[in-house]
Amino acid sequence: MLRLGLCLLILPVVALLLLFFIEQARVDDCLAMGGSYDYLKAVCDLQTSHPFVPLMARFGTWINLAMLLSCLGLVFSVLGLYKKA
Repeated sequence: MLRLGLCLLILPVVALLLLFFIEQARVDDCLAMGGSYDYLKAVCDLQTSHPFVPLMARFGTWINLAMLLSCLGLVFSVLGLYKKA
């Protein structure tokens, strides 16, 4: 149970970090070319300026699910440690 708990605790957070940093790299490349990043379509637009849309607004369900899995992983980890002691 401890191994499952640690996987559930760590993997969703790593997935969210990867999503965030991959998108930030795309945004940075777009801004370096002089464009504006369209967060809703995930494309670089060289003609029109687009507003910033937070990651939570676009992927709220996935982020909440990942945090729920991490909390569940914390519970499993604590239970796994409790049983071993």
